[in-house]
Amino acid sequence: YTFLADLNNHQQLMPENIYNWSSTEDEAKFTIQNMAKLALKISKRTENKEIIIIPSEEAPFPVELKWTLTGNADGTTAVTHTISAELNMMMKMMAKGPLQKLADHQTTKLKTL
Repeated sequence: YTFLADLNNHQQLMPENIYNWSSTEDEAKFTIQNMAKLALKISKRTENKEIIIIPSEEAPFPVELKWTLTGNADGTTAVTHTISAELNMMMKMMAKGPLQKLADHQTTKLKTL
């Protein structure tokens, strides 16, 4: 939870096509190569349970990144990463693949960290 609750740490979870990263504990700004600039902020923290991240500036489409954490009996933590986006059919065709790759990349990197 502590790692994910600080947006400074999220740079370590990003794929190589992310650049111009700048962040604080609560906000992050970056550019996705050949796509868009994004500014995100943590909108909700529920200690050891959930972190919700939303755009802090206008984004190409409404999006929410949610990290849900559940403690296991063996002392480990199960983490679920959900990206929700409101996309019209055209945007869905263009953005679905990259959003899925982002979620997969971030969860894989989190496991290795």
